[in-house]
Amino acid sequence: MTKSILLATLMFGAALAPAAQAEVILVRAGRVVTDAAKPALGASTIVVRDGRIVTVAAGAPEAAAVVKDLKADEPVKVIDLGGKTVLPGLIDSHVHLSGDPGTPWWQEAVLSDEYATAVGTKNALVTVRAGFTTVRDVGSGRNVGFALRDAVREGVIHGPRILASGPAISIIGGHGDVSGFRREVVDVLSANNTCTGKDQCAARVREASRAGADVIKITATGGVLSQQARGLDKHFTDDELGTIMSTAHALGLRVAAHAHGPRGIEAAAKAGVDSIEHGTFADEAGLKAMKASGSYMVPTLMAFTGLKDRIGKGVYTAQVEAKAKKALAELGKSLTAAKRLGVPIAFGTDSGVFEHGRNAEELQMMVDYGGLTPREALASATTVAARLLGVDAETGTLEPGKAADLIAVDGDPLTDVRSLQHVAFVMAAGRVVPMQ
Repeated sequence: MTKSILLATLMFGAALAPAAQAEVILVRAGRVVTDAAKPALGASTIVVRDGRIVTVAAGAPEAAAVVKDLKADEPVKVIDLGGKTVLPGLIDSHVHLSGDPGTPWWQEAVLSDEYATAVGTKNALVTVRAGFTTVRDVGSGRNVGFALRDAVREGVIHGPRILASGPAISIIGGHGDVSGFRREVVDVLSANNTCTGKDQCAARVREASRAGADVIKITATGGVLSQQARGLDKHFTDDELGTIMSTAHALGLRVAAHAHGPRGIEAAAKAGVDSIEHGTFADEAGLKAMKASGSYMVPTLMAFTGLKDRIGKGVYTAQVEAKAKKALAELGKSLTAAKRLGVPIAFGTDSGVFEHGRNAEELQMMVDYGGLTPREALASATTVAARLLGVDAETGTLEPGKAADLIAVDGDPLTDVRSLQHVAFVMAAGRVVPMQ
């Protein structure tokens, strides 16, 4: 390696390395929401050390007063957010970081996974700047979601904590499989993510586990954006669903099921799925099955916005537009019914179907179309989503020992969730995110 190439390599590595920060950080806040279920605190100081919350103390104490083992030469940094409300970082349970809305479907055969990773790097920064410090990426190229997850975790790029599924497990020819191309093109593009019968479906789950999946994503029903007209209801057999759930749960993995149609929702819930994603046409039987099994609903209302913004503009093929119109007619109905029946509701948006960074608009839609209170909507994006993702010991509230995932906004998000659409400050795992 020549001296010039070595210098360039070292400079590139330095540019990607996480910025050095004071070991102890004091975040002064005008008010603090430690938990969406609790009253807000007044002026307080959040003490962060090595990326974790030490305490939330009233007023503006000195570091030595709240960090008992503070060394005399230990650096302390103060961040003044005195005029703002500080609260836990938000959690989006359903994103597709490596996709942008309006991308022509045929580009699946043109753009590489490396390009998708670059797009995902851009969108990870946009998403964390919007106040989302944890996301679940439920559908990406074979290694794309895992690469983004690892790059954020190692401090190579700025982004939210990522739980990634990799490619969704699908039936052959169903939503999640490759379609719309010549047979030989389909064969090349296939992610080997499809299965028929119990043995194959168990194998796909085990292969996803081996690849490093944090969650198993399945497409339990047809989908709106796939290039085929196979309906929007049940795809897997009951035996296949049961095997997927038992295999995943035996491996300690949760299962998220893309599901629009009522019978697909009911079957997935009865099989023990951890979450129903979308739930567009959920009926009483399906919702009661979800309630009985403890399945969460992840309503993804912002996906409807993405569809509405693009229908009739030449973005979608005829079969996709037909499915989109059917889905749009159901906006908010299943969420309202789920709340009435006491089904747990976790925040998720389907970003990638709409523009990344608009995720917080879902909160107001949950209030307007689903009848949630602002406090309930905020809980869905913090404590409830943290439980669904299995990260509630790490994030979702501001407590000693948890990761320093916190954001700051003007106003009171407990009474007006629209304030969360304008985030002024983000700290993700103790790392201050550059906002410009």
